[in-house]
Amino acid sequence: MPDTLGFGQLSPLDVASDFNYLIFVITSVLRRVRTLGLVQVVTAPYGGSGVNPVGFLDAKLLVNMLDGVGNSQPHGTIYRLPYFRLQGGLNAVICDPVVGDKGVALICDRDISSVKQNRGQANPGSNRRFNLADGLYLGGYLNGTPNQYVYFTPNGITLADKNGNSIIMAPGGITINGVLFDNSTAFNINTHSHPQGSDSHGDSEVDVGAPVPGS
Repeated sequence: MPDTLGFGQLSPLDVASDFNYLIFVITSVLRRVRTLGLVQVVTAPYGGSGVNPVGFLDAKLLVNMLDGVGNSQPHGTIYRLPYFRLQGGLNAVICDPVVGDKGVALICDRDISSVKQNRGQANPGSNRRFNLADGLYLGGYLNGTPNQYVYFTPNGITLADKNGNSIIMAPGGITINGVLFDNSTAFNINTHSHPQGSDSHGDSEVDVGAPVPGS
């Protein structure tokens, strides 16, 4: 918002003394230091989505810029931000961002372009500091209600997909698409027998107990 004593970033109070002016200069410099910002994904992940090395995305800052008289101006697109994936070694949970997702851009204090290119240790690509181009995307802020998820509840774990399939794990057993499998159900399956008659060749078959899953 514009200052009540004048327009622009520099107010009459800022030039009322040498101390005030020094504070204004210091504050102006600090305002150029980017740390993090809320962003929205504008381009689908590329260069590594799915079962591939983690890729990149493009995003825009959600907080607009303001000039000295309060006029707003949206930021441009921040290109090629590496995005976060939960991964340890060759084990990963793959849930790539999509266009419209909201998250946060974490701004590095040095140029990371060479590290992004090499996917490893490298010298800084330039002398720039705290630049939006050197951001990292971390998703999951201010988004809507999911329609498929892994949910850690106080009673167990629920897995659900957008097709209506669900697996609910609770103290009473596991419910798969509404069918409860508890300890007694498991016992009945394990002790189930199915007498066999003659096969297609006329040979007599014997009971082999419970069927083996996948056989």
